[in-house]
Amino acid sequence: MSDLSLPDRIKADVKSAMKSRDKERLAALRLIQAEFKRIEVDERIEIEDARALAVLDKMVKQRRDSAQQYLDAGRTELADIENAEIAVLQEFLPSQLSEDEINALIDEAIATSGAEGMQAMGAVMGLIKPKVQGRADMGAVSALVKARLAG
Repeated sequence: MSDLSLPDRIKADVKSAMKSRDKERLAALRLIQAEFKRIEVDERIEIEDARALAVLDKMVKQRRDSAQQYLDAGRTELADIENAEIAVLQEFLPSQLSEDEINALIDEAIATSGAEGMQAMGAVMGLIKPKVQGRADMGAVSALVKARLAG
């Protein structure tokens, strides 16, 4: 990885997309910048890498939901746009965890928290979330934890 922070890397990619006249990529990168700027203005903070990863993860999830809704409505051209944006967003996220790695993290969190039963779901997810943020679909991880705690 480079020495640049995530927001700075995105800014640099915007410039290169402008130079290469890649309109689709530029549009997706500008969406990311706009979301970062909105958070910075609303919360009066400078966005750091950890928060940027959480924002990108949320943006990917929103686009997956939108793409699925467009496909269900028969609007494949709109779903394709959402999927193209997902591809750009994922360039800035860390590599995805394998199912074995996720299961190992779940086992570790259950052992650490001493969880037994569904009432411990929040404690287990609290331990797992920082480790998998941006590296796995939290909905899928939650479903795996729920299945493991249910028996």
